[in-house]
Amino acid sequence: MCTGPARSVYNRRRTYEPDYKLVGMSDDHDGSSSPEDVPQKPGKRLTLGHIADQLGISTATVSLALRDSPLVAEETREKVKQTAQEIGYIYNRSAASLRTARSQIVGVAVHDILNPYFAEVFSALEDVLEEQGQMIFICNHRDDVKRQRAFVNTLLQHRADGLILCPSVGTTSEEINRLVDQGIPVTLVAREVPGVWAPCVRGDDYKGTYQITKHLIEQGHSKIAMVGGRRESSTGRFRASGWRTALEDAGLDPSAQIDLPELMTQADGRAAVQVILEAKERPTAIVGFNDLVALGMMTTLRRAGIEPGPDIAITGYDDVDGADARTPALTTVSNQADKIGRLAALTLLRQIAGDRVPNTPIVIEPDLKIRESAPPPGVRIGPKLSE
Repeated sequence: MCTGPARSVYNRRRTYEPDYKLVGMSDDHDGSSSPEDVPQKPGKRLTLGHIADQLGISTATVSLALRDSPLVAEETREKVKQTAQEIGYIYNRSAASLRTARSQIVGVAVHDILNPYFAEVFSALEDVLEEQGQMIFICNHRDDVKRQRAFVNTLLQHRADGLILCPSVGTTSEEINRLVDQGIPVTLVAREVPGVWAPCVRGDDYKGTYQITKHLIEQGHSKIAMVGGRRESSTGRFRASGWRTALEDAGLDPSAQIDLPELMTQADGRAAVQVILEAKERPTAIVGFNDLVALGMMTTLRRAGIEPGPDIAITGYDDVDGADARTPALTTVSNQADKIGRLAALTLLRQIAGDRVPNTPIVIEPDLKIRESAPPPGVRIGPKLSE
């Protein structure tokens, strides 16, 4: 820790780069009132140095304490916070970032924050980032690349420390590489963009969909539809490819099956049911791109008098909270949301700290969850839903 000369240097600078502003305090402390026609002097600015002088510690320790750094003892952190609160202040994050070259801001952008899977990913990465004192700006870009670009520009204006991005459809490697080339740490999550100079943390979407399609084939199904997935995204392509390859490996023709791309939500799943029911050859099983699509189909099929499971087997993907509590319980693939979120945050923090991180994908193993919604044709595994 620096003492003496370092403190005096800081005191010479603090007039220009205040961290805190003292609220309601004037230069006159004798309690005398000023004449009404004499304007009050402006309030003094309070800096880290004031708090440090009062407690007899360094300004560096005060700064760390106010950011809840684990490098400072808990007792000292509490003393610093209490002192700061007693004298009144407003934290100036911009001034702090000028000194440290860090803003303690991280941007997180995904395409659908309403999807419970991404809510779980966000919760996990938030826990890791907050432990390191990072503030999170979040964007729900809705697969609108212009909206995503506007968010990234805002992050640059705020001197953000880094970006965790589930890239929108239409994101190019050039725009991500420009950020990396400018020294901005970027970690992709869930979706890849070929040719980027940034790491990506995602599940093995190809393997997971291959496994769940193979499970349906082993149950005796040969007419297996694929419903959902934006094929311009890596996730949509990988999952469709897993479905297709599993069919081909079993001697089944994918082109003879129903394939409904671009569907992502429960509303999309509900709308898909009419197409399924009007098909010349109705499938006996459906691979849903995600749990939302699968759950939407299950509800609408039941309203049409068709029971999910015995009448049409249905599978999902992601294993969102509550998937196992439905009737029938949803057969799906756990996409390890917690692990992906935590690894994405840790990977970004390594980059922020200056570590060189390989730009190869970090692929998380899928976990097939066999439950009640995908039995052999005509077989009931779970309980019948009461009328």
